Amino acid sequence: MEIGDVVTLDIPMLGCRPGTRGIVFNTYQDFDDESEKGVQIIFENGIYDGFSVTEQNNFLSEEHMDTPFFVKRYKFTNVMKVSQDFNDGFWDDFFR
Repeated sequence: MEIGDVVTLDIPMLGCRPGTRGIVFNTYQDFDDESEKGVQIIFENGIYDGFSVTEQNNFLSEEHMDTPFFVKRYKFTNVMKVSQDFNDGFWDDFFR
């Protein structure tokens, strides 16, 4: 997965129901397999988490849609900023 990819949860987790949408806002070297990328995803309720490749395969489904422009320009700095951006409405246009 890449920054801007849209996913849905396959199971209930993080206070979300199955089918809840999320968007990848960061990638990192997977802790379980250094040759793969883990992803950080923010969900409709503002909760975010990281997913290894194994977790991506077990818990998420990718949606095939164009990434909104404002997401492509998002620059991850730290998780506190992600929360602040959610509270400030940065993600509202996507989650409507």
